[in-house]
Amino acid sequence: MGAVKTTVKLTNAMDLAMQRRELIQPGDVRSVTVDAVVDTGAVRSCMPVDVMQKLGLRSVRRINAQMANGTVESVEMTEGVDMEILDRLVTEAFLVLGGEVLIGQTALEATDVLVDCNRQQVIPNPDHPNSAIIRIR
Repeated sequence: MGAVKTTVKLTNAMDLAMQRRELIQPGDVRSVTVDAVVDTGAVRSCMPVDVMQKLGLRSVRRINAQMANGTVESVEMTEGVDMEILDRLVTEAFLVLGGEVLIGQTALEATDVLVDCNRQQVIPNPDHPNSAIIRIR
């Protein structure tokens, strides 16, 4: 199976908050739209440093992350990012590593989207096609 990709819009959540409070203009909100790799084996989402810089994000801490090959590395974690997947929204911090945006399980769960392996695409949960339903328990 090849890599499943989907288009996502990433927006600096701090910029959005300042715009809602009328501290900055809508045109000053930093965002990018990218084709991201969906990785059902990854827990957290990741972005490369150049995307972090385009969004004007700061690192809030370093955490230890285990890579696919089993090694553990200390990586940066960003401030909050609003991520839109199939018109569904999640706000989360990203790990800073790699050369492309990677969507992990926390974002997939929060947006209630699934990977359709047969068609190699991300789809809304068929049980909830019109909006995300988030499990609390």
